[in-house]
Amino acid sequence: MARFIDKLPFLEGPDSPDDAFNNGRGRVRGPSLGELFKLVGDTRATADDKLDNPALPPAAYSVDLSDSEVSRPVPFVLSFSNLTYSVKTKRLKSSHLATNSDLALMDQNSGSRTKTLLDSISGEARDGEILAVLGASGSGKSTLIDALANRIAKGSLKGSRTLNGEPLESRLLKAISAYVMQDDLLFPMLTVEETLSFSAEFRLPRTLSASKKKARVQALIDQLGLRNAANTIIGDEGHRGVSGGERRRVSIGTDIIHDPILLFLDEPTSGLDSTSAFMVVKVLRRIALSGSVVIMSIHQPSYRILGLLDRLLFLSRGQTVYSGTPSMLPHYFAQFGHPMPENENRAEFALDVIRELESSPTGSKPLVDFHRTWCLLNPSTNRSLTQSPTSLSLKDAISASISRGKLVSGTDGPAANDSSTMPTYANPFWVEMGVLTKRSFKNTSRTPELFIIRLFAVVVTGTILGTVFWKLDDSPKGVEERLGFFAFAMSTMYYVCADALPVFINERFIFLRETAYNAYRSSSYVLSNTIVSLPPLVVLSIAFACTTFFSVGLAGGLEGFMFYVLMILASFWSGSGFVTFLSGVIPHVMIAYVVVVAILAYFLLFAGFFINRDRIPNYWIWFHYLSLVKYPYEGVLQNEFGRTGECFIRGSQIFDNSPLGAMPHQMKERVLSAISGALGVKITDQTCVTTGRGVLNQVAVTQMGKWDCLLVAVAWGFLFRILFYFSLLLGGKNKRR
Repeated sequence: MARFIDKLPFLEGPDSPDDAFNNGRGRVRGPSLGELFKLVGDTRATADDKLDNPALPPAAYSVDLSDSEVSRPVPFVLSFSNLTYSVKTKRLKSSHLATNSDLALMDQNSGSRTKTLLDSISGEARDGEILAVLGASGSGKSTLIDALANRIAKGSLKGSRTLNGEPLESRLLKAISAYVMQDDLLFPMLTVEETLSFSAEFRLPRTLSASKKKARVQALIDQLGLRNAANTIIGDEGHRGVSGGERRRVSIGTDIIHDPILLFLDEPTSGLDSTSAFMVVKVLRRIALSGSVVIMSIHQPSYRILGLLDRLLFLSRGQTVYSGTPSMLPHYFAQFGHPMPENENRAEFALDVIRELESSPTGSKPLVDFHRTWCLLNPSTNRSLTQSPTSLSLKDAISASISRGKLVSGTDGPAANDSSTMPTYANPFWVEMGVLTKRSFKNTSRTPELFIIRLFAVVVTGTILGTVFWKLDDSPKGVEERLGFFAFAMSTMYYVCADALPVFINERFIFLRETAYNAYRSSSYVLSNTIVSLPPLVVLSIAFACTTFFSVGLAGGLEGFMFYVLMILASFWSGSGFVTFLSGVIPHVMIAYVVVVAILAYFLLFAGFFINRDRIPNYWIWFHYLSLVKYPYEGVLQNEFGRTGECFIRGSQIFDNSPLGAMPHQMKERVLSAISGALGVKITDQTCVTTGRGVLNQVAVTQMGKWDCLLVAVAWGFLFRILFYFSLLLGGKNKRR
């Protein structure tokens, strides 16, 4: 099976598509990606020059492998047969909306219809080649890519997928494959090199040394043609970064860092100009030549891109209308009765014919039927789905591929010899958590203005509260003002936490992309998110406490101040946990903001400030105990009023906050004397009538001590982060139903 080759046509650019299809490219395999990395430094410039300038002589773009004794890569064939996928949709309002090509079956009992997105799709893809799936919008291109990449629920997809004739298990597929989404999901403030380095930390096994991982990243940067942009940030709307084509190549690089055997891409050229799109497909061509199976969907390839594709699969409303090489397209459509002009772009002509048929009353059914007949009459043009390219079993083929340098994630050690025992993740839990934490700190540290704005808002709010409630006294009015201050201050902590909503919502699709193929565990992400969020909360808590505790004149000294800081931190902790949990449940920022504001308003209503606990109706009392604001509010009240020896109402102050408060002082003394005589207790202006404990009894804050309130607030924070973890597990399946 293995043989030596003296010359390898490295990325040979065709003079025309016919040359590309007839020169036998695809039958000669190149070295593995790891072996190419050793040569890429010397060949990169000449290879790119050849692709851009086909007039260069062969010597200018040949790689001499005579001394390296590179053997033929282990062949892989991904076969799929009769893939069928249907979804339930609402019933059409009028029957005339359905055409003969609608592929929908009405269910009269359920009031819905079943729409078939894939209808018995069969084909195969081989290593060293690019299989491109084409079709008009809604033809099923992305659905087919999802079906092959195991992104459709097992019970919903019918048909079979095999690799070298053996069924593909989900666990094995995740270990040896990669899926590149249509959108570029990257952290905007990381550089190209940092993005690929973090991907290497996630996907490459821990046994691989740091120097080898770094070399892997550097080689991949060269292969992707990103050397000049290696130290440029990805960028976003507010920060200038790499170009669109470079961003797309970085997205591909993050998923191929572990050198997958199977690579699936959903429209990798979408939204790019022709030059950038061509550069992306050049990169995919290199990956295919390294011994990978590359399957991609593409909307409308240009003339140059078509010259880089090996096999095409055209779809029309979920059915196959052509499967074969690009060179056979003219003959195929000529036989169908639509001869192709000589200088026409073959892919564009085929798509135009398909669109024209789809808009006709019969739809694309004539072309579907013709394709079936063509396959029967021309079996030589369609490779047999049952013909195996090698006698090796899948287990042996993967082991041989790994031994040749394929850095399949997590396949170090004995597990590399048995595909069924491949580890689910490349790294242990604590390594994942450390890498995630480092990445988050680095990404957020480059946008310090976000934290500065949060800190500024907290300090300004604290300053306003401190000046409004300046040096409160121990009078009855001072007690009421303290209650108002604490209620507003504790609720403010939760509203400030609402700014954490966009954090995970913006990272949601990055998380789904990375965890879809087991880059790391959901639990690692949750703990990393927790660790990263803590330091800013500590700073905000100290800043708010320092601007309010002393200016308002709160009691308790140093001990009271420390508890006040801890309670504010617990409020931030539980509030950020609550907001983080909601961001995992609600994927839309504006909807999440509305829900957060509404729920926090209810929490404040039932916290015990506007209405005491003992006055809340029984049918609403449960909400009082669910209120997050209740526990910090009661905790700071216990800290302020729970000390012995403090008096807040003395003698004639009992008349304050009532109509009797307007009486002259002498009249108040006479009334006190009368009350003393009636009660048999002497009451003077200095007699303590209400202590701090009495204030707590008046506002019904008697069930829990201050440390109990602190522990409950902290427990809420842990509970919401546990719920956040389960929301990731339930909402992170990333599969179609």
